[in-house]
Amino acid sequence: MGTLGAVEAPGGGRTLRRFGLLAGASLAVASCEGIPRFGIPDPVTEDGDRILSLWQGSVLTALVVGAVVWTLLGWSVVRYRRRSGPSEGLPGQRSDNVPIEIVYTLIPVVIVAVLFGFTVFTQEKVTALSPTPDVVVEATGYQWQWQFTYPDEGVVVTGTTEEPRPTMVLPVGATVRIRLRTTDVIHSFWVPRFLKKQDLVPGLDNEMDVVVKDPGMFPGRCAEYCGLDHARMDFRVEAVSPQAYRDWLDRERSKATVTG
Repeated sequence: MGTLGAVEAPGGGRTLRRFGLLAGASLAVASCEGIPRFGIPDPVTEDGDRILSLWQGSVLTALVVGAVVWTLLGWSVVRYRRRSGPSEGLPGQRSDNVPIEIVYTLIPVVIVAVLFGFTVFTQEKVTALSPTPDVVVEATGYQWQWQFTYPDEGVVVTGTTEEPRPTMVLPVGATVRIRLRTTDVIHSFWVPRFLKKQDLVPGLDNEMDVVVKDPGMFPGRCAEYCGLDHARMDFRVEAVSPQAYRDWLDRERSKATVTG
């Protein structure tokens, strides 16, 4: 316990405040450009940006805390090692140092509290539903395919053996309400580049809003094991311009009319 005996705690309040600001500062820095994503896909939705910032801030906080801890450990090993020589020996020993123990107990509590606060704030943002979504899509999962229904547009896209990866088409920049339904077991709607997923639970109507920022084709899949052919439950999300979206709706309605 030589470390405790040798380190005094004046300025412990300042140290606590500094560490208390660490998590908040890391989360603020994470919103800047050029910060690594630490393994997270590049988000294509507005909510994905918020989730990415939270993840980056949490990882940066962990890296800084780890660096501080390892630095203190290394300093303690070197400074308080047993020295050789006739006049040397073990450094002075003490069984406790209450001020320091209070500080290094409160610092993790403050950091966790700050991270928890940012997590709750982000969760409230990404789970909030718009009172007036621009587009409504009903995503129905079943063993082992997907069906996407646009109730306001009279368009239905159903996965088949000929088209095993049905495509959900969405307009860029629009608030899209995705209503999640299942006709049998639990499934899970997951588009990795949305950075969020939500389950389809029998008897429970789940919903999520997304605003896709960039055009493109993004793979999606069922992320909950749902039976023998679970691996076949893939789909795609195609984000297009508003005009291209309207053209696609017209083509789908025309196909339905011809088929009917």
